[in-house]
Amino acid sequence: MSEVRRSAGRTLLAAAPALFVISLILRVVWTVATPNGSNWVDLHVYVDGSARLFSGDLYDFTYSEETPDFPLPFTYPPFAALVFYPLHFLPFPVVGAAWMIATIAALYAVVRLAQGMVGSGPWSGHRAALLWTTVGLWTESMRTTLDYGQVNVFLVLLAMLAARSARWWLSGALVGVAAGVKLTPAITGLYFLAQRRWAAAAFSAVAFAATVAISFLLVGSAATTYFTTLLGDADRIGPVGSVWNQSLRGALSRVAGQDVGQGPVWLVAAAVVLAAAFLAWRTLARDDRLGTLVVVSFVGLMISPISWSHHWVWVVPMSIWLMHGPLSGAPGARVLAGYWLVVTLIGVPWILSFEQPSIWDISRPWPLALAGSVYAVGTLALFVWIAVVGRRVTSPGGRSRPRAGRPSR
Repeated sequence: MSEVRRSAGRTLLAAAPALFVISLILRVVWTVATPNGSNWVDLHVYVDGSARLFSGDLYDFTYSEETPDFPLPFTYPPFAALVFYPLHFLPFPVVGAAWMIATIAALYAVVRLAQGMVGSGPWSGHRAALLWTTVGLWTESMRTTLDYGQVNVFLVLLAMLAARSARWWLSGALVGVAAGVKLTPAITGLYFLAQRRWAAAAFSAVAFAATVAISFLLVGSAATTYFTTLLGDADRIGPVGSVWNQSLRGALSRVAGQDVGQGPVWLVAAAVVLAAAFLAWRTLARDDRLGTLVVVSFVGLMISPISWSHHWVWVVPMSIWLMHGPLSGAPGARVLAGYWLVVTLIGVPWILSFEQPSIWDISRPWPLALAGSVYAVGTLALFVWIAVVGRRVTSPGGRSRPRAGRPSR
């Protein structure tokens, strides 16, 4: 069986370039032939919203041409609008095409970084990266990222570059700037603490503070509105109960039939998730940087009030870690990776979205509510599996196994 598996692997690697080209062609066809393949609604928000930055009404802007049931506001910090501002000087079709190309390139870079972080092996080369990119393009997170023109793959790339680098100032700056664009990458600061990279953690806070200071200096009114009024307003971001929201709060709300908010039910469930994540982290070797980063990032996705399906780009590096990382030979690794790949390649939230009469309706039949929890269930299963299996295979001394790969300089 192992020889058959190796032979199949060699065949796949040999076909990787052709499969990647075919995947790109299919993606172009999807973009031009499907109704939502190139509506790029989020990119419209980034570009059209940032164009209003210096007119004083950034956070009054909404885009509703493709989303009449939910006019989309600009929800990111004002520093993000400063970053996106130059794009509105270009023709939007040019921006859209370039954004799609850059997104695919960023996914390939994420894959290459993940390969480097799990060490050398037969699946660490360029062909394997093309194969993983081919698969990753059709996971739900990447499909919707490309459809909407989302920024998340770039933020994942910045976080992985920060984890890969041994320079504290560069790592901290990358995470701080990413958090300035969108607050959620700030969770990467926990990765620095878990890795005892105190200087990087501190400098990430300094870099984020610098983005806030720049925002107040250049667009003080927008910064004041965001940080005093809009920060933490989940309702403004979108409907918590929509099946597209795969956070813990979203899953619990659909099962309960109402928004559980951050009340007792959510607090108990969050405590369970955090405990499982902590136990999982404790079993990982200190040199397992990708495993630690995956655990931290999945905690962020679960605890955030809203984690749309396109936020879960971390599924790709997580799958690489499961298949080729230090626990890849443990029982259940391929089953867990298979679960995530099947769920995301099928696109369970996408399928279930056809059964929700409105994105605003929370109540739904129990089978649909439970099926809409696949990401939350998979995340908890991932943490529990790492905690159980990692304890069995970790060498004596726990988190002090020899390094498989060192941070690059």
